[in-house]
Amino acid sequence: MKASYPLSLKVSLWLLLNLLLLAAAGVSFYWTQFGRGWDSLGSQALGDRLAAVGDSIMSDMHSSATTDRDAVLAVRGERLGVELYLFLNEGRQIAGKPVVLPPQLAQAMERGPRRGMRPGDPRISPERGPGTVRGPGRPMPEGRMVARTEDPAETWIGLRVPVLRESGPSSPGTLIIRAPTLLGILKLLDVMPWFWTAVAAFGLSVVFWLPLVGGITRALGRLTQATEAIAEGRFDTRVPDTRRDEIGHLGQSVNRMAARLDTLVSGQKRFLGDVAHELGSPLGRLQVATEILEIRAGPDLLENVNDVREEVQHMALLVNELLAFTQAGLRPRNSELSAVEVDPLITDVLQREDPNGRVQVGPASGLSVRADRALLGRALGNLVRNALRYAGDTATISVHSRAHQGRIRLTVTDDGPGVPPEALARLGEPFYRPEIARTRETGGVGLGLAIVRSSVLACGGEVHFSNRTPQGFCAEIHLVAA
Repeated sequence: MKASYPLSLKVSLWLLLNLLLLAAAGVSFYWTQFGRGWDSLGSQALGDRLAAVGDSIMSDMHSSATTDRDAVLAVRGERLGVELYLFLNEGRQIAGKPVVLPPQLAQAMERGPRRGMRPGDPRISPERGPGTVRGPGRPMPEGRMVARTEDPAETWIGLRVPVLRESGPSSPGTLIIRAPTLLGILKLLDVMPWFWTAVAAFGLSVVFWLPLVGGITRALGRLTQATEAIAEGRFDTRVPDTRRDEIGHLGQSVNRMAARLDTLVSGQKRFLGDVAHELGSPLGRLQVATEILEIRAGPDLLENVNDVREEVQHMALLVNELLAFTQAGLRPRNSELSAVEVDPLITDVLQREDPNGRVQVGPASGLSVRADRALLGRALGNLVRNALRYAGDTATISVHSRAHQGRIRLTVTDDGPGVPPEALARLGEPFYRPEIARTRETGGVGLGLAIVRSSVLACGGEVHFSNRTPQGFCAEIHLVAA
């Protein structure tokens, strides 16, 4: 026997694995990008990247002639998706397209050192060398300056760099990076590896969770379909019960419930059928006796005899309906089903139920369904009979058929008063009749639509009842095409 694991344990284990995966990705990201300590998260990663960009650009410029500085900045700026300018800290631009700096950036730049850089200068960071000059004014961490303008919306970044001269010591300068878009900043900072790391972590999380979530949703979907089918009276419906968790136990319970309901309902129908069958003989004798009594009774008893005969006829009708209901319900589903042509069947039903020709028939469809011809004819006849009885003498009644998504739909509609909305859900229950159909003269015994439902289910189909707009009633039979 397989071990049983509760669903809560499975979900917890999957969640733990997912968290461990994300934690491992986070640790790897931290150590590869930020180095040591939490302080590096605020300055070191960004500062190192900007300093590396500045060092690389200045290295290209130092290896080129002074007259090629504009070309070097143009090429590197196009590659990085930004615009580059080179200034001396005294405010003079020496490379790049002419530009006017934002005031806050110009002021911060001019607060930097103005004299030449020499080894041992106390303003030079021993860790970073000339690239991290700290002037007497407000210090810039790691030699960075950042300014943001609103109109136009741009980001300006300044990096302290040494500017080599043809002779003599280098001069303190500032490399200006102008990023007009967020994409330029992201490309400059080279955050795409971070982005792809996050995408990979998310993708792995999805891969971890999809089997669990997909398995649960598929199982619950099958359970939903099964319970809906059982609610429609298809008690032979079963769901797979191979899972060893709560959903599997629920499936087993649903299967046991369906089997129990099938046994109870089948037993009830057999009992009703046996009772109806046993009542057939005495009712037949009663009918014969009332006919003889009617012939021999005097005028003073004739009215009473007619009342008795009416009651006997009503009982005989009830017994016949019970027999039809039980025969349809006890017929094994999908047994002895064959191809039935729809158009001839409709013609036969209307000749029997509508001799006056009130019912309108849709155009010939040439369709065939897989069904039991006798049961389908009984179901269609009951629907036509109900429409003729309840829709009213002036109502328009129609029967038509059509193919829809691989199935055949037989529809009986009328423009009569319909039924109360609260009664729709109960139509087809044995002995149920809406309030407007509770009189003996018009209401029958409450088995007509129950016979329709049982007969259609025995043919492997479904029946749906609904009211029409603005008024009327619609009964629709869905069957498999032959």
